[in-house]
Amino acid sequence: MWLSDKESIEDNSFKNLGVLRISRIFFFIFDVDILVRPLITKKVIYTEKAPKPIGPYSQAVDVNGWLFISGQIPIDPATNQVIDGDFKSQVRRVLENIKAIVEAAGGSLENVVKVTVYLRDISKFNEFNEIYAQYFKEAYPARAVIEVSNLPKGVEIEIEAIAYVGK
Repeated sequence: MWLSDKESIEDNSFKNLGVLRISRIFFFIFDVDILVRPLITKKVIYTEKAPKPIGPYSQAVDVNGWLFISGQIPIDPATNQVIDGDFKSQVRRVLENIKAIVEAAGGSLENVVKVTVYLRDISKFNEFNEIYAQYFKEAYPARAVIEVSNLPKGVEIEIEAIAYVGK
């Protein structure tokens, strides 16, 4: 039952008028939450074609068509070990892992809208771009490249991405 402001002011059982008003706000938020919550769907994405997570996280999570891909490092999904090879090979492996995850969610690399790249050595930026351009075409995703002091398992590169795979 909703009370008018006049009724709440005249109601002597509520000496602290704020209690009633806060209750009204709470119930309004609670009602909205009940209406909105079913509209938000969250689905964990997993594929054997990408490395198993090395910690308590998912390869990716799809929320209403937005795919949030966890940082991928150059791990071979067949062995779950960091690959041997030069920097360019590591970049290819990471991008193949991301590609596999996006495809498992029903998309392709064309669906990727944002990429964040972590490099241990920013001087390898041009080498990175050379391989990256083989995977992403016009219209390129938005991107940030950040030099970091270290990465999991001592690798040279980690990439996380966001894609839209909704209808």
